[in-house]
Amino acid sequence: VFPSLAQAQASVANEVYQELGQPSVFLFCPTEYCSSLCSPSPSQSCYLQTIGQELLPGIGVIWTGPKVVSQELSAVLLEEVEAVLRRRPVIWDNLYANDYDCRRVFLGPYMGRAPGLMARLHGLLLNPNCELQANFIPIHTLGTWFRSELGSCAHPDHAGMEEVAALGDSQGAQDGSYSPQEALEVALRDWVAEINQQALEPGR
Repeated sequence: VFPSLAQAQASVANEVYQELGQPSVFLFCPTEYCSSLCSPSPSQSCYLQTIGQELLPGIGVIWTGPKVVSQELSAVLLEEVEAVLRRRPVIWDNLYANDYDCRRVFLGPYMGRAPGLMARLHGLLLNPNCELQANFIPIHTLGTWFRSELGSCAHPDHAGMEEVAALGDSQGAQDGSYSPQEALEVALRDWVAEINQQALEPGR
């Protein structure tokens, strides 16, 4: 029926989206959802070009970055993805995901994400560790990063997100930029306080 997988997927997604009354949040995960899955690159992928052309503009497209689990996210890469998809991506961030190796638990601060990244995003989803309690530091430091981005924003754009001025990671927290190490230290203090509070609860 369809000349390509991308056209089939876009057609079905568009039909479901319209049948549901075009909800404000409707996410589509493409088959090529990171740079390493694109051939030869995101900007030259026939699949992504078709998705960008055919998918209705109100549908958000999920992207994980250069890889399925991306150590870094750059504004340059996201600009390339935005151009081919004709919309800013929704980042599905697998930085802390451990479902592929449950012997490991990731407890470091949220890092490797370029300052000013929010201007290039339609949204951001964090895929956490499978172990609930282990996600205190990931979520806490993500919140600190997010506040630093909001604190340096220029003005809201049409999609409701904030445009963010570019900041240097090496600058101190006093000027509003994000420091992963300082965010980790604050998260650890709050986590210890939370653990101590739980220890005092009846039955603990």
